[in-house]
Amino acid sequence: MGMNTTRIAEAKRLVIKVGSALVTNNGEGLDEAAIREWARQIAELRALGREVVLVSSGAIACGMRRLGRERRPSAVHELQACAAVGQMELVQVYESAFSAHGLHTAQVLLTHDDLADRKRYLNARSTLTTLLALGVVPVINENDTVVTDEIKFGDNDTLGALVANLVDADGLVILTDQQGLYTADPRKDARATLIAEARAGDPALEAMAGGAGTQYGKGGMITKVIAARRAAGGGAHTVIASGREPDVMPRLARGEAIGTLLVSGLPRLSARKQWLADHLQLNGRLLLDAGAVKALGDGKSLLPIGVIEAQGEFERGAAVACVSPAGTEVARGLINYGSSDARRIARHASADIESILGYIDEPEMIHRDNLVVFRDQRTGDR
Repeated sequence: MGMNTTRIAEAKRLVIKVGSALVTNNGEGLDEAAIREWARQIAELRALGREVVLVSSGAIACGMRRLGRERRPSAVHELQACAAVGQMELVQVYESAFSAHGLHTAQVLLTHDDLADRKRYLNARSTLTTLLALGVVPVINENDTVVTDEIKFGDNDTLGALVANLVDADGLVILTDQQGLYTADPRKDARATLIAEARAGDPALEAMAGGAGTQYGKGGMITKVIAARRAAGGGAHTVIASGREPDVMPRLARGEAIGTLLVSGLPRLSARKQWLADHLQLNGRLLLDAGAVKALGDGKSLLPIGVIEAQGEFERGAAVACVSPAGTEVARGLINYGSSDARRIARHASADIESILGYIDEPEMIHRDNLVVFRDQRTGDR
């Protein structure tokens, strides 16, 4: 199928993500020439009236090189040290590269906690949209110097998708060291062919993209496919293309077919529901009966009587997963009762809540306004 080139060409706000292998020339050291070239291309996009947010990997890989480390550390504190050292050089090079084109940059470091907390999420959104309005190019990375296993995004492909949703981007461009997504790993299968266009969230894509990243990054093609699915929830289309392709960004903006286009076929969620959908860590799980699963699919609230079991420890207002009898996450939402009380009222009618607890906050376990329902339970599409 030929690529629908208007998808990215019509995008007014783009998030562009560049990977560690590109930024550090496969671990050889910070590729300043490549960064200067990307800055030139982004300056051209800005001149065309496009707003651009740059998500850049490379701090850890850059720090590894400066510290003489040949292998990526496994200990979190060593990764944090590498990131702290590498981030200094990384931002200096970006600032210099964009300054040559009269553009200001702003460093923004994020953790999952920044996006999981509603107030901090809105603050981050406000800051980024203000920077874009001022003509500044935000350069975003995960805050690796403070990240822990509990709050890390895990890869900057995921971060790129979350940022795309955060700023209501029209498109996500993931630049990598591959030409795009193939039907199989082209390094291992000579019969592999490039996929020009597909639907973001198609389960077949994840099977094609299976595989790990390199020692310099954690991504690999699978995280890019999953990131495209996540960005699609916010209405953004994704292109996966080679960052070494000459003039790749302006050519995409002019409508040229490059790499793989993963199209969002989903309606854009409300800002509040998109924030909820983008939670990477959830505080607990509610096991639902079949009737409750159907009710959620019909757009109704979750009532206590449809909850078989409340698992985990959580407080009122926490984000929890709603799971079918088969173990599939069918929805997630902000719960009206803490875990202890939720367990007590599970399987009971709403009319019984006050007699069981001695009080009633809400008749619903989760109100439909605070629910994101996965319409396609196989892919997680909202």
